[in-house]
Amino acid sequence: SEITRFSTQIMALSNREKLLVVVSNAISVYSVYAKNPDTLPKNMSMVDFILKATPDDLKKELTMDLIDEVFAFVSQTQSELS
Repeated sequence: SEITRFSTQIMALSNREKLLVVVSNAISVYSVYAKNPDTLPKNMSMVDFILKATPDDLKKELTMDLIDEVFAFVSQTQSELS
């Protein structure tokens, strides 16, 4: 129906929005793992972790600027909450 089609169009995330979710989640998970270094593979940086967590079809749109922007926002938000 027309309403179902309209709802589906509104709910679809853009690739940038998907990347924001993936990067934010990866930063949060990495931060939790970093508290116990035994849980992370040796010498894995946060950027490596984010790259590993990013689906292949989104990697072409991933930039260091985006990672930096999300990291700054997540860090600011976490410090405001604590």
